[in-house]
Amino acid sequence: MSNRSRPDFYTQKAKKEGYMARSVYKLEEIQNKTRLIPPGSTVLDIGASPGSWTQYVLRLLKGKGRVVSADLKPLGSFRAKGNLTFIQGDVFSDEVTGQLSALGPFDVIISDAAPSTSGNRLMDTRRSYDLVERILEFSLTWLKPGGNLAVKIFQGGDDQELFERMKTEFSQVKRLKPKAVRKESFETYFIGLGRNDTVQSETAMDSDSSRE
Repeated sequence: MSNRSRPDFYTQKAKKEGYMARSVYKLEEIQNKTRLIPPGSTVLDIGASPGSWTQYVLRLLKGKGRVVSADLKPLGSFRAKGNLTFIQGDVFSDEVTGQLSALGPFDVIISDAAPSTSGNRLMDTRRSYDLVERILEFSLTWLKPGGNLAVKIFQGGDDQELFERMKTEFSQVKRLKPKAVRKESFETYFIGLGRNDTVQSETAMDSDSSRE
């Protein structure tokens, strides 16, 4: 039996506490260490299925605020109190962004999404880089000024390049590998706190100029 198929401490804890997946404890540690999600936030969860991060945020917000979750796959079956909107589809597609326009912008964007893996670390880190780059660009459009971002990325490629890019877009940028990440995994999380107002202002000015 592989390590991933063996029910470890976090898998058993998630089952006991009614969460869809053990990955919830990664977000819990990020929240405890960074206060990523303020009370009353409007939160977008990208790549939400099966739904443990969405569950956690709903419990954290306690009925105040809103959670919007998006994934190609449906969410798992769970009961949750709070204001939840689920959109099934590609978050980067025109169809989904059209739906998001009525729900955003967002105070917080979170993503535990990962690309399909091949077993070739070089290829997998490249795919992760490409995905995170798209999520970052997406977030710069959909985050409110002062908003926060947390995204998973595979280490070992050009991840430092994206980390440095985030430093220009957020007031604080942190790198965190939660205890719930499996020892053999090379995933980590980038956390951007305080989306810079100036960047969004410049974007708005560019849009105004294009209409002249």
